[in-house]
Amino acid sequence: MSDRKSDPSESRRGTADNNSVTWQEQIGLSVKTPIGLFGIGITTICFTLTVLGLFGHVTGLIENQYAAIVTFLLFPSGMIFGLILIPVAGYMRRKKWFKDSLTSGTVVVDFGKSQHRKGVALFLVLSIVNLAVFSLVVYEAYHFTESDFFCGAVCHTVMDPEYTAYQRSSHAKVGCVSCHIGSGAEWYVKAKLSGLRQVKAAIDGSYSRPIPAPVEHLRPAQDTCEQCHWPEKFHGKKIKQFISFSNDDQENPEIQDIALHIGGRNPLTDTFEGIHWHVSNDVKVEYESLDDTRTLIGRIKVSKPSGVTEEYSIDNGEDGAEGKGRWRTMDCVDCHNRPTHVYDDLEEKVDFGLYSKKINAQIPGIREDSLTVLQKEYTSRKEAQEQIVETLLSLQAERNGADFVAENEQSIISSGGYLLQSYLGNVWPAMKVTWGTYKGHNGHRYEEDGYGCFRCHDEEHTTEFGKTISQSCDLCHDEPE
Repeated sequence: MSDRKSDPSESRRGTADNNSVTWQEQIGLSVKTPIGLFGIGITTICFTLTVLGLFGHVTGLIENQYAAIVTFLLFPSGMIFGLILIPVAGYMRRKKWFKDSLTSGTVVVDFGKSQHRKGVALFLVLSIVNLAVFSLVVYEAYHFTESDFFCGAVCHTVMDPEYTAYQRSSHAKVGCVSCHIGSGAEWYVKAKLSGLRQVKAAIDGSYSRPIPAPVEHLRPAQDTCEQCHWPEKFHGKKIKQFISFSNDDQENPEIQDIALHIGGRNPLTDTFEGIHWHVSNDVKVEYESLDDTRTLIGRIKVSKPSGVTEEYSIDNGEDGAEGKGRWRTMDCVDCHNRPTHVYDDLEEKVDFGLYSKKINAQIPGIREDSLTVLQKEYTSRKEAQEQIVETLLSLQAERNGADFVAENEQSIISSGGYLLQSYLGNVWPAMKVTWGTYKGHNGHRYEEDGYGCFRCHDEEHTTEFGKTISQSCDLCHDEPE
């Protein structure tokens, strides 16, 4: 019998020789590597901060939306990354990338030993705690990624124009996801997969400037818009008023009232009529878009309740060739293409300022100078803030003289303040968004650019029998009674 004391290193080698490694040794040796220690450290720190952040958001102690980005996205990602590093460290030690590497022996868990039972119980408790925390984080993260703040403010530079227009719109209380995603898992998954591409573009700066419109893969309006609005409701006629001034007369507006035939299903005749006839349940209108902005229309198909389908075509050269365009079934957004992200028309914005007295109409030439100030190209919004009021003062000094400006300085500055706010609500040089970048299809204010009703109602789309799509004004509006 030998009296020599056993050496711990020999004990470890004996274990390895027996091709058996306890799980304590497996974990203990793995975490003592730099990678293992880093994994445990980052997991512990991120887990603790996630729990604290989650508690703060649930109790209302933390209301900062940017803190939610860190709590629900950054910290959990760090925790997962740290957890992954721990088995990676074990794998690398098995491959003998470190000193005192493990063998490829089996891991032994002996429930007959109290130490092993306590270890497994601790592992199960920690796993349950982790799952509970992760479940809460995933739940809160889901709601955070569905929030208007996440959609509009996280990618601030990219989405600032759309988010600003949304906040002042009639749909400001309707969540972004209600229209862009809607209910159900299918479109949620599609939106998040598309969002990954958009995040990449935001990070590497490859996003479009301006953001192209219309949205290519927007969910059909029947699934979104018609959850609140629907063609079946009869609106009849609606009076719309147009107010405009001219440079020659900026004190007396020209006011025009028209009665729009909104229509819908008339309860007296049980038939669809008016503008909403286009999207009624009894009629299906399809059109062939020959460009990305849907301003150039090729063929048009109208399927009627009688079973008759009329096809209209237009002779516009090669662009009208069969199969050239993309077919689409007409819905709400084909006319109301800016239902929420509405940008102001330049002249209408100035005329509104005159009508509401926010621009002093008694200042000679103020309308023309206002248009000049707002159309000037500024390199940035900051430069616009610095120059708009001063530019208006300079133009007025050139027009009316320095003495006039001195006497009416406060009134001119007040008018300039309105112009500045108008500019900041509609122009973003960094995103190449300016007056008229995004035009609406409802009506025919921008018919020269191909927008509006006259895309189809042009008297040029004809059937093989010579029937045309009428351009008669009475189809959509007339004089108020």
